[in-house]
Amino acid sequence: MADDKDQQQTTNTVEEPLDLIRLSLDECIYVKMRNDRELQGRLHAYEQHLNKILGDVEETVSPTEIDEEKIYKSTKQNIPIPFVQGDGVVLVTPPLRVS
Repeated sequence: MADDKDQQQTTNTVEEPLDLIRLSLDECIYVKMRNDRELQGRLHAYEQHLNKILGDVEETVSPTEIDEEKIYKSTKQNIPIPFVQGDGVVLVTPPLRVS
C-alpha cells in the first residue's frame, strides 16, 4: 500500500520542466508560437524537443506590424489535430490547477 502511495506521489510531482508537460496530457494547454501565433487545444502527445500533437485546436494569428503601421486584426481558425514543431514554441502554459 505504501508503494502505491509513493508511486502516485512521484507521478504527480514536478521535478523538471517536462514533468509539467507530462501532467498536462489530455488537458487543454496554451502554446505561444513564433510569428504571433497562439494555439489552444488538448495535448495528446509530446516528446523531449517539445514537438507535440494537439487536438481540437483554436489557432489565433495576430500580426502586429506591417510597413511600420500597427495592425490589430487577428484571425482565428479551428484545426482538428495539428502536429506542432517544437522549434517554433516560445511558451507552453499548462491548465490552471486548484489544490
